[in-house]
Amino acid sequence: RVGDGSLGWPEEAPFDAIIVTAGAPSVPPALKSQLNEEGGRLVIPVGPRHQQSLIRYTRTGNEYVTKRLLNCAFVPLVGSEGWPSGYAVDS
Repeated sequence: RVGDGSLGWPEEAPFDAIIVTAGAPSVPPALKSQLNEEGGRLVIPVGPRHQQSLIRYTRTGNEYVTKRLLNCAFVPLVGSEGWPSGYAVDS
C-alpha cells in the first residue's frame, strides 16, 4: 500500500496490532481508531524530533491503556497526522 502512513489503512481495519517505525509528534487519532476493540495494540515512538518514547496503547472498547516502554529516536513520521513534510529535512 502506498499512502499517508499517519492515516493508517481504514479500509482494512480493525487491526489486532499496528507498529509505527517513524517518530510522531503525538499519537495519530486515525491509528488508534483502527485498533480492534478487543485488545488491539499500537506501538509507536512519540515525542520531539530527536528523542521519543516508545509507547504501547492497548484498546478495550473505547478505553486505551498506555505503557511507556523506553526512550528512542526514529526518523520523523510525516503526513496529515504527523510532522509537516518540511520538518523532516529541517534537522
